[in-house]
Amino acid sequence: MRWWPVFLRNLLVWRKLAIPSLIGNIAEPLIWLVAFGYGMGALVGQVSVEGTQVPYILFLASGSICMSSMNAASFEALYSAFSRMHVQKTWDGIMNAPVGLDDVVLAEMLWAAFKAIFTTTAILFVMLGLGISHSPKLLVAWFVLAGVGVTFSCIALIFNALAKGYDFFTYYFTLFMTPMMFLSGVFFPLEQLPDVVHRVANWLPLANAVALVRPLFMDQWPQDWWRHAVVLGVYTVAAFWVALGLTRKRFRA
Repeated sequence: MRWWPVFLRNLLVWRKLAIPSLIGNIAEPLIWLVAFGYGMGALVGQVSVEGTQVPYILFLASGSICMSSMNAASFEALYSAFSRMHVQKTWDGIMNAPVGLDDVVLAEMLWAAFKAIFTTTAILFVMLGLGISHSPKLLVAWFVLAGVGVTFSCIALIFNALAKGYDFFTYYFTLFMTPMMFLSGVFFPLEQLPDVVHRVANWLPLANAVALVRPLFMDQWPQDWWRHAVVLGVYTVAAFWVALGLTRKRFRA
């Protein structure tokens, strides 16, 4: 449990900026939801999901909340973690105590996941207020979204360990996150993609997250849930160990 004081330290610092952080994290996804959900939704109408017709705003909401979890975890594990590691030298100060580098990396991963949980919880309450979905299975979706935050915090920590400066993160957002947003079924069904692209997209972490969360918004249980859970689990474990190895290598250098 030596990671806990590091996690608590981040929590105490963030507590001073909780309200601006909340507004910043939920403003963008809500703008997407209102602009596309109500604007484009009026043009699209209903969307077919596994043979069931659902309003486009519900289709978009169930995908965009997964995207919000990804974004919140990624931003924290990239910019904030990099600042603590490289700019402010907070990690060096912490490791003067009986806390190892592995404990710090684990705490950063869990902290980024917590930020994702905080963001998605706020967005879920807004969606409930808008009446987009009142399914009791949203409670299960909350746990899935927490797992999504863990997955993407681990992936982002890999790039954090490789980065030499903030500009390096442009590669992560431009070449990884942005294409995945459009290839994971957030804005339109995956079936609309060419067959080859569809097959590749099925193995993206965000696509598997959406496949788990969207049926829960529709008050249904996801099909082949175990396959999607295994894919996310493999991404999480592999990314964490790669991030840990790269971070150890960076500090040895």
